Amino acid sequence: MSSEANPDTRIEQTAARAPARVAPAPGPAADGGGRTVWFTRLVMIGIVLAAFNLRPAITSLGALLEEVRTGLGMSGTVAGLLTSVPALCFALFGLAAPRLARRFGPGAVVLAGMIAITAGLLIRPFAGGTAGFLAASALALMGIAVSNVLMPVIVKRYFPDRVGSMTGLYSMALAVGTSAAAAVTVPLTQALGGGWRVGLGFWALLAAVAVLPWLALVRDRRGGALPAPASAPAPAAGGGADRRAPRITRSPTAWALACFFGLQATGAYITMGWMPQIFRDAGVPAGTAGVLLATTMVMGVPLAFVIPRLATRLSSQGPIVVVLGACGLTGYAGLLTAPAAGAWAWALLLGISNCAFPLALTMIGLRSRTPAGVVRLSAFAQSTGYLISIPGPLLVGALYQHSGGWELPITLMAGLLVPQIVFGVLAGRDRTIEDETGMRD
Repeated sequence: MSSEANPDTRIEQTAARAPARVAPAPGPAADGGGRTVWFTRLVMIGIVLAAFNLRPAITSLGALLEEVRTGLGMSGTVAGLLTSVPALCFALFGLAAPRLARRFGPGAVVLAGMIAITAGLLIRPFAGGTAGFLAASALALMGIAVSNVLMPVIVKRYFPDRVGSMTGLYSMALAVGTSAAAAVTVPLTQALGGGWRVGLGFWALLAAVAVLPWLALVRDRRGGALPAPASAPAPAAGGGADRRAPRITRSPTAWALACFFGLQATGAYITMGWMPQIFRDAGVPAGTAGVLLATTMVMGVPLAFVIPRLATRLSSQGPIVVVLGACGLTGYAGLLTAPAAGAWAWALLLGISNCAFPLALTMIGLRSRTPAGVVRLSAFAQSTGYLISIPGPLLVGALYQHSGGWELPITLMAGLLVPQIVFGVLAGRDRTIEDETGMRD
């Protein structure tokens, strides 16, 4: 693979040529002895626990959506709006992540994100009324949004030579949390007395656990603000962001990656929000429908580790995009023709298709050579992508309510996979945003 296709190699070459005006941020290798091992392990634990808590707020709600709708008196359209709230929050709050990371440090921002998730999940079930439920959900989703953007940044910063494997590790942890919340929420609710409020509030406990390693990390001087690239000139006094950072909006690859991210997010949030209802309307029991959603999500556990490692070994990630899209098209065709009879097969295929998410995260790291570029590309691709994904779940809810069935919504879901494949192939080409925007090493 060429040096352009391997951003880690280019960073090392750049650092080797750079003048020593700006010291690189001390990473896990900065100190010797046992403290290096301790710090590296703490970063890994923090990444895994944070990733585990980035989706239960959404999939636990999907498993109990019918009970929440009944309890709060929601219409199908309002429930569709509820499933669109994650994408809206991710788009709005994700844009703030780079500026917050530069001012307070990425570790401190992720810590604040974990605290917001904990508070939102704890308050949400007991807020009273739809408005309070939405506001508390938005608080949790705000924490998820900034953490979403900064996870690739933290991986690139502390593990620049292991982007694929570490992206796979936190993608796998994210998939475990996603699937666990989908599978466990219904039986847990029944075990705790059948109240959906307690079943949803339980996930605040696990979010609180994720706060602990980040508390320790931000106390370490290496958890400070993001470094300027080693080759960048020192900023002027009172200066703002790095002037040599690429202008993302000039990059066709950045736009393609944002559209790919947005379309895969549309499919993922429609799946997380509505798949249990699709199966329940087809005659599948509520508990089984939750397990089917968990099956879809759990496919990301092994594949989220394998796909990023495979993607970093290919000069173009287009073939992976095509395979994942084909699995999704087959799964949606099955939901249209035999939703109950082939439920397990369709759940598996859609789970494979949803692994476009770890692939998109990996491409964020591959499409930029510098840490500053990764920060901006991650914020742009995820925020723009989530903005694109907002109408999808809402439209599915409206189509479901007004058509009285799932034929039109499922046809829409399948149709969105076609442009997803196209944009994914474009985003997977062997190039970087620095090349396209003219920024030199």
